[in-house]
Parts: sequence; structure tokens; C-alpha cells
Amino acid sequence: MLSRSFFGRAAACLLVGLGVLASSLVHAAVSGPMGPDDARHLLTRSGFAPTPDQIADYAKLSRSEAVDRILAGTRTAPVTAWPDELDDFVPYRIVRTMSEQQRRDANRVNTVRGVELRAWWLGEMLATPSPLTERMTLFWHNHFVSSQDKVRPASLMLQQNLTLREHATGNFAKLLTAASKDPAMLIYLDARNSRKAQPNENFAREVMELFTLGEGHYTERDIKEAARAFTGWDIDGENARFFFRANQHDTGVKEIFGKRGNFNGDDVLKLLLERRETAEFVSTKLWREFVSAQVNKAGVQQVAGVLRDAGYEIKPALRTLFLSDAFWAQDNRGALVKSPVDLVVGSLRSLEVDVPDPLPFVRTLRQMGQDLFAPPNVRGWPGGEWWINSSSLLDRKQFLDRLARADDPKRMAALRRVESGMSADSDVPMSREDLRRRAAIAVREMDVDLAGWSAELKPLGLNAERVLLPVTPVDTMVMADDNNARVRALLLDPAYQLK
Repeated sequence: MLSRSFFGRAAACLLVGLGVLASSLVHAAVSGPMGPDDARHLLTRSGFAPTPDQIADYAKLSRSEAVDRILAGTRTAPVTAWPDELDDFVPYRIVRTMSEQQRRDANRVNTVRGVELRAWWLGEMLATPSPLTERMTLFWHNHFVSSQDKVRPASLMLQQNLTLREHATGNFAKLLTAASKDPAMLIYLDARNSRKAQPNENFAREVMELFTLGEGHYTERDIKEAARAFTGWDIDGENARFFFRANQHDTGVKEIFGKRGNFNGDDVLKLLLERRETAEFVSTKLWREFVSAQVNKAGVQQVAGVLRDAGYEIKPALRTLFLSDAFWAQDNRGALVKSPVDLVVGSLRSLEVDVPDPLPFVRTLRQMGQDLFAPPNVRGWPGGEWWINSSSLLDRKQFLDRLARADDPKRMAALRRVESGMSADSDVPMSREDLRRRAAIAVREMDVDLAGWSAELKPLGLNAERVLLPVTPVDTMVMADDNNARVRALLLDPAYQLK
């Protein structure tokens, strides 16, 4: 159990970190090797927590060289293969003929495939040579929100994930169009049901409020007129691809943002991209993701200007952000709370844990409040202090405690008892039971070698504190004469919850 002192120390540390105002954005004029501390900061913020070897490697580079290397290494496709069954899509004409029992069975299958989908993405985060690609894919997943709670076919959620990854560090204008026409999005925001006789306003509202302009930069009339422009957007029920039903599109003249014309959905997206507020809105979210929860208006406007001038190319905006004084400011280090994905994936990557199967961590993330492919609502996960409450802190602490003691010999016997205790005649469908057994086996086979990890630090000129923490530890009661005990203490220190 967590002690009251842990909550007190964690709260104090988090309040200090989150209360810092961002520095003004001026390009950081630092040449020469940046050193281990800067390397760790950059690699943690732009991806997930780095390994000691990665820190030592990047420490030799200048800040600009390191940023350019990270941006040059981004990808548009995953490196791991997803399970074949995630490609399966049942045509709507077949779904319409299903009995109630068949529908229930299909929903159970989709639930299991949803778990497999989450495990696959976690595996990609652990294996990727470009953590920035996955961080940006997750960033856009929380921007262009949809959820398997409403979009039941796992194949559609996979398709959306691949679309977000393809454009993750590419061009925001292309991403906006691709995400807007994505089948999962059309289902989630009811756009596929919008017809000229009865326009649905959900998508028109969210594309302005959550995807581009932000609140207060449009009128109700703009929404109603834009909804008319999006009529006719649909999905081909045979192959789950975007389909435009011309006979259901409102061809009349619309007035949007003071402009009149026979606008269609693509025209509305272009009108949104012409507005200065769009670049500022996106840049504000990037600032909060990578720099500080406290927004510096001048800094955001500079990033937004780069984004607009580059024709909405994302990499120049990221480069400006990563090479700013604000990004490197000491006051902004340890100023962000790690998301559950940061905590889990970052810990496993940083400690070089051998994870044959990431399935067990699907449940871990859900318990911590970040169930992949199922954000809480259309606004996504709020992040920041929202990640921290009495329940989630306990789950985070327990995860780290288990990880810190994973090389304990007693662990094997305990896991065998868990596995053998599963009932073969459970009323849970066999497919779910198989997942439970698979998860138990995966945890048992996970290899954690804290002693070996600690041993490689000294030749690299590093120590555990420098690798694991963004700021000095809150708890100074750390055993210096026992490397394993020291690593465990640092993982459980409240400062480890920050980045």
C-alpha cells in the first residue's frame, strides 16, 4: 500500500513541476556536444524514455544535430506486423442479416480483437526505431478522437491508426483531410448519416472546435452551413472505405466565415486551413505536449507562423519547438506529468526490459486511465494533472513496484499460481480466456535484469539517477551502496512521475 508520505511528496513535486511558466521562445544558440542531461531531456520529450546507450550516443551531438537526426528518422509505416485477423471487416449487408445471438458473438469477437489491437500498438511503441513517430501518432489519436466503444470493428480502428501514423510528422492539411474522411471518424461523429434533407452537425462542430479553430472562433450559423457542405460523406459498406453519395449532398449555396459559395466538405476544410486560428490552435496543443502545460503566447505564435509559412508541414514546426529556449529551459524540465503510456512504455524501453508479448500492459494502461483506442470522450484525455489522483497514483506505484522487483525469484512461483488458477470451464468465452492465459505467460517470460542494466552505466559515464529522473529525487533516502536498491528507489521516487 502507498503511504501518506508518498502522496504528499508526489503532490508537492507535481505542483512544483506544473506551476512553472514557460520561457520565451528564442532559438537556443548552443553549439558543441549537448551532454547526457540534454540528451535525456530531448529523447524523453520527443519520444519515450531512452536507454543509457541512446543517451550516451546523443550526448555527443549538438542540440540541432540531435533534433535533425530525430526528425530525419521518422516513419510512415509500422515496423511490426499486426495480427491478420485485424484486417477482417464484415460487410454491412451481412451484419444487417445477423440474428441477435450472432450480433452478440460478433461483438465479443470485436472486443477480443480490440485487445489484440492495443497489444499490437504497444508492441510497436516498444520496438519502433522512431519513438517520435509513435508519440505523434498518439498525439493525433488524442486530437482526431474516435473510440472503439462506438466504432466496434477493430479493423476500422487499425485503419485509422495507420492513417494517423502515415501523416504523423507530414503535412497537417493532408492529415486533416485524411482523418476527416476516415471511416472510424465518420462513424464516431455520425457524419456518415448526414443527408441533404437532414444534415448532422456533429462533425461540423467538432472539426471547428476540436480539430482546427478552437472554441470561440466560429458561429452556430457557420456550423449549420458547414454541416450542409459535409452531407453525402459516407462509407462503402462492402470494403469500409470513404464513399461520396452525390445524390445526398446539398448542392445549394452556403455562407461560411462570411464567404458564400456552393461549398462541399473539402472546401470547408480549405476554409478552415486559411484561418490563422488553426495554426495557433494546433501549435498550442504541441506546446502543451512537448514544452509546458503553461502556454507562452509569443512562443506559440512563433511556432504557428512557421507552421503556416511551411504550408502546414509539421516537421519545421517541431524543429522550431525543439530548438527553442523554452524547450530546453531548466524551469520546464520535470514540468510535465508522464501519461500512462509514457510511464509504461518509457520504463520498459529505458530499463531495456525484454517484453516478448506486450499484452499484459493493455490492462495496466486501462487501469491507469489511458485505454488506447478508447479515449473518455470526443475531447480525448485531458492529460496533465488529470493523470494523477489517489486511484491512478496507486496503480502507477504498483506497476513500478512490480517492475522494480520483477527479477525476484519468488515472482515465478506466484505467476505460475496465477496461470494454473484460471478455470478452463469459465463462462468467459474461450477467446478471452486465451488472452488471459497469454497475458499470464507473457508476464512470466518478461526478462528484467536491473543488475545488468546498472552495470552498463559506469562505462558510459552515467548513473541511474541521471538516466531515470528529470530533476533531483524528492526522496534522498537512497541506498548508494546497492545498485539494485538504488534503481528501485529511483523508480518509486515521485520525481520519476515527471518528465
